[in-house]
Amino acid sequence: MISSRQFARIGKLAPSLRVLTRTRTLATVSDAPLDKKVEMSNWEKGHYINYKKMSENLSVVRHRLNRPLTYAEKILYSHLDDPHHAEIERGKSYLKLRPDRVACQDATAQMAILQFMSAQMDAVATPTTVHCDHLIEAQIGGVKDLARAQDINKEVYDFLSTSCAKYNIGFWRPGSGIIHQIVLENYAFPGGLLIGTDSHTPNAGGLGMCAIGVGGADAVDVMANLPWELKAPKVIGVRLTGQMSGWTAPKDIILKVAGILTVKGGTGAIIEYHGPGVDGLSATGMGTICNMGAEIGATTSLFPFNDRMYDYLAATKRKEIGDFARVYAKDLKEDEGAEYDELIELNLSELEPHINGPFTPDLATPISQFKEAVKANKWPEELKVGLIGSCTNSSYEDMSRAASIARDALDHGIKAKSTFTVTPGSEQIRATIERDGQLKTLEEFGGMVLANACGPCIGQWDRRDVKKGEANSIISSYNRNFTGRNDANPATHAFVTSPDLVVAMTLAGSLNFNPLTDTLKDKDGKDFKLSTPTGDGLPSRGYDPGADTYQAPPGDRQSVSVAVSPQSDRLQILEPFKAWDGKDAMDMPILIKCKGKTTTDHISMAGPWLKYRGHLDNISNNMLIGAINAANGEANKVKNYTNGEVGAVPATARDYKKKGIKWVVIGDWNYGEGSSREHAALEPRHLGGLAIITRSFARIHETNLKKQGMLPLTFNDPADYEKINPDDKVDLMCTQLAVGKPITLRVHPKNGETWEASLGHTFNESQIEWFHNGSALNTMAKHHKEAS
Repeated sequence: MISSRQFARIGKLAPSLRVLTRTRTLATVSDAPLDKKVEMSNWEKGHYINYKKMSENLSVVRHRLNRPLTYAEKILYSHLDDPHHAEIERGKSYLKLRPDRVACQDATAQMAILQFMSAQMDAVATPTTVHCDHLIEAQIGGVKDLARAQDINKEVYDFLSTSCAKYNIGFWRPGSGIIHQIVLENYAFPGGLLIGTDSHTPNAGGLGMCAIGVGGADAVDVMANLPWELKAPKVIGVRLTGQMSGWTAPKDIILKVAGILTVKGGTGAIIEYHGPGVDGLSATGMGTICNMGAEIGATTSLFPFNDRMYDYLAATKRKEIGDFARVYAKDLKEDEGAEYDELIELNLSELEPHINGPFTPDLATPISQFKEAVKANKWPEELKVGLIGSCTNSSYEDMSRAASIARDALDHGIKAKSTFTVTPGSEQIRATIERDGQLKTLEEFGGMVLANACGPCIGQWDRRDVKKGEANSIISSYNRNFTGRNDANPATHAFVTSPDLVVAMTLAGSLNFNPLTDTLKDKDGKDFKLSTPTGDGLPSRGYDPGADTYQAPPGDRQSVSVAVSPQSDRLQILEPFKAWDGKDAMDMPILIKCKGKTTTDHISMAGPWLKYRGHLDNISNNMLIGAINAANGEANKVKNYTNGEVGAVPATARDYKKKGIKWVVIGDWNYGEGSSREHAALEPRHLGGLAIITRSFARIHETNLKKQGMLPLTFNDPADYEKINPDDKVDLMCTQLAVGKPITLRVHPKNGETWEASLGHTFNESQIEWFHNGSALNTMAKHHKEAS
């Protein structure tokens, strides 16, 4: 075999030899045409990878655009519903796409399936899976925590199990693992398009898949055989050169990129990694990088197909997919000469290990400068807890490298000084590292093995070692570290880094430790320096699947019954939202003017509220309780203009709704960043809100608001955010809503003259119809009724 680099050199020297070499090389890969039937997954039958259709669509688009394409463009345009007539302009046009798959985690699946049920279809039209990973609280250890979750959440798990069986959806039971790890192990394939109801769905980019986090309403569209709409993303290229070594890990690439682009720098764009440095990364390492791309607001992130991906597909019993991908390989990477809207160059040979945080994932600090930053910012130096695993960093490679550091410490007679937890990403990973010994090493080191679930990464952590409000530091290999994210303690300083540095710092018990330069004391008091971490990218003995945790849909689905008790406080059948009344909205109060960062965690908290994800009225009692009120600098304290009383945000909204008063929310920059949870859009709609008016929106949340019949609007002059006061009244000229046209907001200050603000929006014609009908779901039902 001749490498592509050698092949190019031969081609320049001897054209005749190049032709012969090309023929022989392809013949050793596969002789199969693109119309070969290759199953998407080993768990399903009859769902094939359609590279032939993708290639045909791409040919149409190539002829129309007549320019080199990025890899991200190739995937999106090859999945166009109508490649002949679709308007295609990066950053401007809306693409109607046909995804290959849908994946839902259990917290968002409840609402998605409840919405799908109202569409009155017999089965999902697109291959779909549901994964139970969000409702398991970390408390005392994996086995007992899982048993407790199965008891507490029985009603929800039964609903998901029976509804999946009813509607032909694959169901991964509690304990199977985290959605993104399961997708990577079983469903991701190069060149595919997947949407998932979780913001870290882009993890599948590690296998060359365009995987995008969406709200449940988007998932319902695709499940119901409607095209999925996405504003054509811009493409940011990250060119990797050099090769990592020592303590530098794949996680450091995204930590560095997050520092460059910030939490909003990727908004409206796909991050496309390419260049010679890519080939030195494992497939799971690439998955880590794509996973955390959600923290910079990116639509998704991806890597081009290469031999490392092929090796991972083969190791996970999907060699046939790898062989098929090699046949289509020319379109599983960027074209030569493809242009990016922005280009970042990163030399991996010079990349230092990084630690990001606290309180935001884009505050990036190289390890060489971290001690100084700790001192300068007066961050708590003592490290209370170190946590490795989660959907971001729980691969065999991650766990092997972590275990090598732990073994080095144990051989010197010392263990973790800080509390240490280990979260396997899947049952397959847990079983494999148990068989191969890494798990035993991590437990000997002092680790508590948690359930194969999200756990502390999403706030499912019954933490008891510090009091709420007590300043402390924790460090994890997770992806997100907003205030209170992990343990609901706003004083917890949460840092994110690679599993390697987590283990090293947990060993030292301090943030003031750099394993690249510092020494530790062994059991005899002698100084020693930790060895460079090592670990195989793939298990030499293959993966151990562990316990069987998959439920396939039954052959006879007609006899399956899905019951939702009217008395349930966990599940509630949805009632359609009312259609727009056709009028401008006058004299509305501002429910709250949010100050600073307002993530979906602030709008609809997770943690203990997760149990109400299937009951809209109950979970609405957490609406905006974490947002900071610009009027008083406090959370969950707003004034009710009708009676002057100060109360909780949800209670005030309920009072307005009871009195027939519509209201608006004023927000700051990148409003709604973070998780994809659509409850952050459903709740304000349910409690009577009309519009959310901000300086800017995070992509998924903006779409979610539109889907629920809300108006996400932005100040055309961002300075107007400062002018408007929390106690002002406003008129919103809803009748002006039209594609590309501004909307007028008339502001009536409590003391002062009326003034007007111009508001922008990104509604297209079909989305305007959602607003008119009251929601996207109402529109779907209306069209279904008209068709029948």
